[in-house]
Amino acid sequence: MQQQKPNLSFWQIWNMCFGFLGIQFGFALQNGNVSRIFQTLGASVDDIPILWVAAPLTGLIVQPIVGYWSDKTWGRLGRRRPFFFYGAVLTTLSLFIMPNSPTLWIAAGVLWIMDASINVTMEPFRALVGDNLNEKQRATGYSMQSFFIGVGAVVASALPWMMTNWFDISNTASEGQIPESVKYAFYFGGAILFLAVVWTVIKTKEYTPEQLASFDSESSDLPYNNEPLRVINFAKGALVFALLGGGLLGCVVALELEKELYLLAALLLSFALVQLVAGFLQNKQRVSGGFYQVIYDVFTMPKTMQQLAVVQFFSWFSLFAMWIYTTSAVTSFHYGTSDVTSKAYNDGADWVGVLFAAYNGFAALAAIAIPVIVKRVGLAWAHCLNLLLGAGALISFMFIQQPHLLWLPMIGVGFAWASILSLPYAMLSNSLPSNKMGVFMGIFNFFIVIPQLLAASILGLILRHLFDNQPIYALVIGGVSLIFAAVSVLRVKTQTA
Repeated sequence: MQQQKPNLSFWQIWNMCFGFLGIQFGFALQNGNVSRIFQTLGASVDDIPILWVAAPLTGLIVQPIVGYWSDKTWGRLGRRRPFFFYGAVLTTLSLFIMPNSPTLWIAAGVLWIMDASINVTMEPFRALVGDNLNEKQRATGYSMQSFFIGVGAVVASALPWMMTNWFDISNTASEGQIPESVKYAFYFGGAILFLAVVWTVIKTKEYTPEQLASFDSESSDLPYNNEPLRVINFAKGALVFALLGGGLLGCVVALELEKELYLLAALLLSFALVQLVAGFLQNKQRVSGGFYQVIYDVFTMPKTMQQLAVVQFFSWFSLFAMWIYTTSAVTSFHYGTSDVTSKAYNDGADWVGVLFAAYNGFAALAAIAIPVIVKRVGLAWAHCLNLLLGAGALISFMFIQQPHLLWLPMIGVGFAWASILSLPYAMLSNSLPSNKMGVFMGIFNFFIVIPQLLAASILGLILRHLFDNQPIYALVIGGVSLIFAAVSVLRVKTQTA
């Protein structure tokens, strides 16, 4: 006889999500300081997007793989917790190494390793909510994760500023050297990340495969649980993407276009190759392996997931623009300098850390308020309103002249951020089959990663050719992108069991 998953207590959900506090230390230090490290080590403003490509690319590859493996894992630490623990070890080591990178290219390589490690740790946390919570409590679980993301990022984003102003650690250094305040911030953040994730590993229990099988799955009436595999025309898709990628590559070479477009061409050609391999495996009836299963699930994802993909695309394009350009935008537009050795630049960079801490603080408060908004207007309208708040906030950077007033837009950014981290997952969760929770959560990450890769390919080009290489316009573009996301979310139709 099948059973319903029991409700978990507040503290059980708290402990299950606490590791996100540590994960956000890693993300916030990365987002707030890596552009600064790159510029300090000699990168120009228009080189920054392509250097950042490691972060989203690793997520594109790692998350579905980790999701697939964790769906099928059971060991002494359980199903998801082994990935939490080993990912945390690697992330902590990367945080210790990053601020000591001697060259720009070593820093870029460490970013690649660090982001892969964060993804190994983070992806199973999303799936764990689906594993351990019933349908009624999942929204609470995702909101709790958003709360810890906000709280962790408040402290982590402000760490360099705190090191300078509270502990009198220098925030300047000689040319080509990372300031001591940044180094100590990364050391402290790495330690907190490891301890927080270990807390969740120790304090959280997972259901055994037998227990999961005994529960009345909220997704039992949805497709994918028992239906036979469909035959997919991979050759057609491969041809389309090969023509697009090959045509773009030919134009880049023949017309000597910007090097960032090589990345976009490579992505298109790579997806064509992936489809060719999947088609070969399908024709040979070799469809039981992980590679084919992941690609098959990409092409047969639930309708709700397809609609949310558009929302995620515009949302994360905007966020990536904000993360990689806020430091250069604020230092050049509001502090009037691009000299990374100047006090004005480093004061501006520290202030950006405080601003990032502020929006994450407001996000923690928003995580408490958003469930109330959802009860009033529903999931889609709540997300729409929050995204519009974020859009207005990013565009306002262009019109606020005084740096000390830039904390005001962070209110809107915070509400948008908290909403992006919770409401799409709440809308999606009831449309996912329980036996593929991990892999579909990993595939959902595609629609976080792809817009970031696109941003890395074209944002620098857009700024150079249309906006005289002024990074402040990247924030305006991000605001416009959030408006498109807000409109798109109203098209999403949730599917329930």
